[in-house]
Amino acid sequence: MTSTFAMTILELQHPHLMPGAQLIGAAWTEASDLRRLEVSDPATGQVFATVPDGNAADARAAVDAAAAAFPAWRATPAKQRAAILKRWNDLLIAHQDDLGRLISREQGKPLAEGKGEVAYAASYVEWFAEEATRANGDIIPAPVTGRRMMALKEPVGVVAAITPWNFPAAMIARKIAPALAAGCTVVCKPAEDTPLTSLALVLLAQQAGVPAGVINIVTASRERTPEVVDVWLADSRVRKISFTGSTAVGKHLARRSADTLKKLSLELGGNAPFIVFDDADLDAAIEGVMAAKFRNGGQTCVSPNRVYVQDGVHDAFVAKLGARVAALKVGPATDPSSQIGPMINARAIAKIDRHVRDAVERGAKIITGGQRLQGEGYASDNYYAPTVLSNVGPDMLCSGEETFGPIAAVTRFATEEEAIAAANATPFGLAAYFYSTDMRRVHRVTDALESGIVGINEGALAAEAAPFGGVKESGYGREGSVHGLDDYLHTKYVCQGQL
Repeated sequence: MTSTFAMTILELQHPHLMPGAQLIGAAWTEASDLRRLEVSDPATGQVFATVPDGNAADARAAVDAAAAAFPAWRATPAKQRAAILKRWNDLLIAHQDDLGRLISREQGKPLAEGKGEVAYAASYVEWFAEEATRANGDIIPAPVTGRRMMALKEPVGVVAAITPWNFPAAMIARKIAPALAAGCTVVCKPAEDTPLTSLALVLLAQQAGVPAGVINIVTASRERTPEVVDVWLADSRVRKISFTGSTAVGKHLARRSADTLKKLSLELGGNAPFIVFDDADLDAAIEGVMAAKFRNGGQTCVSPNRVYVQDGVHDAFVAKLGARVAALKVGPATDPSSQIGPMINARAIAKIDRHVRDAVERGAKIITGGQRLQGEGYASDNYYAPTVLSNVGPDMLCSGEETFGPIAAVTRFATEEEAIAAANATPFGLAAYFYSTDMRRVHRVTDALESGIVGINEGALAAEAAPFGGVKESGYGREGSVHGLDDYLHTKYVCQGQL
């Protein structure tokens, strides 16, 4: 780790990518009461931009625009919608460097990861551009003569997309691209910590030819977010909510959506296990946990939160992992050698530190890290040392709550049955990982894990062609893949007689 790094500013080559306004209909506008929301750089703690702090009136205007645009957009041939999405994809790739800088500046991740996220976001736009022309229905064999029976796929209508701060480009692309491909119109609200990237993506979508009103974006502070979202929840014209965030908020959205029976896609909290069996390729397992745990500083919903290692390889694994983690370079995105950036804000740092302190008080051992990084060389208090804990027990906060930080909490286990029981002993079920070279065990453990996503000898799971989502209190619905497109469609059965 280091405490000395360059502090050059991540300037954009194309400043127009920061419109500083929200899009409602055809107009980039201020909030109706002209209130503004400050955006801070987590690497320095300094405010470097402002955006509108939208309110209920803006939220209603956004729905009005989306509802008005829906009939024409749903009637637009799928091939034309696909062409617009392909142009959007091309613009994302053409502006990858600037968008990567914008992500890194408002979210904090290293610049290489910021640019990588842009490519990941674009992959969803490209995928759903191709899938737009494949939303096929069915001709059903009729049980009697003189009848034709069909199942047609139609867009659900206006979609409200509510996105998190940890992947401000990828999450909005993963929601908006399938909505547009299906023929839906969109109202969206990005996270209050990272609105700039989402605004830039919507600006490029507009430049790609998305018609006025088809995408509307309202930015809002944490204080005003409930009033914005409540408007969408109450409005019967909004037929679907797509949300990525906490389980508590997801449950609120589900309860409030019941009055109008909206369709829901909820990608909620995680508590992912990462299991290493005695027969695992140990070096591969180390690489896997490094990729899965420390990407974006551990601030990912599929990040392993609990690492279970079998007796026979436990000590060797902990030693190797500790050495790898201790060598990670911590710093801002302006330093090209940084591997771990700042956490998003002070609340995140406080939670991470609380989890580590609680674990140590209950008997865990710090192998490396375990403290905030402050003082000379650190321009803000948002840095935390990448940490490995051993001797972690199920009663510790880091075992029961999602830490969302660069903390690898390692627990020793003896038997396969013990590991599976521990992995499933959580209300969550988003992602799970395990490493083993025994093919019989691979099939047993895959079947036994209660998780929507399973990585077998692999730490990098997400892909645009794969369905992404959880079970239990990690939510329902899927993003990505043909299943993700289907979540923005409903099925209409048509029966024609007297033929």
